[in-house]
Amino acid sequence: MTDSSALDPEDRKIVTLARSARARGGVPEGAAVRDETGRTYVAGTVALDSLRLSALRTAVAMAVASGAKSLEAAAVVSDSDAVSDEDRAAVRDLGGAGTPVLLAGPDGTVRATLTAG
Repeated sequence: MTDSSALDPEDRKIVTLARSARARGGVPEGAAVRDETGRTYVAGTVALDSLRLSALRTAVAMAVASGAKSLEAAAVVSDSDAVSDEDRAAVRDLGGAGTPVLLAGPDGTVRATLTAG
């Protein structure tokens, strides 16, 4: 586990945003990404009959649709103990292999810091 209070304030912000997206939407996951200009994009899991997207892939798609050229960091709040390869690939496609991906539990405690690589 990572002491969330030791996180960079901007990383703590995206964890908080991801946590609130999860709670607000009543969905299994919340995610937030920060682009190269510092803008943030927040999303929850999309689970429609015709469309299923994880929260992280949705947040990345929102960043792309809004004109982001790169990502600085990503955060996922979930009960899961892992970030899927597909989610990490989406972050990697926009941010590069070294982009940090923070995985936090529902209480906001960061369990792991991975890279998109």
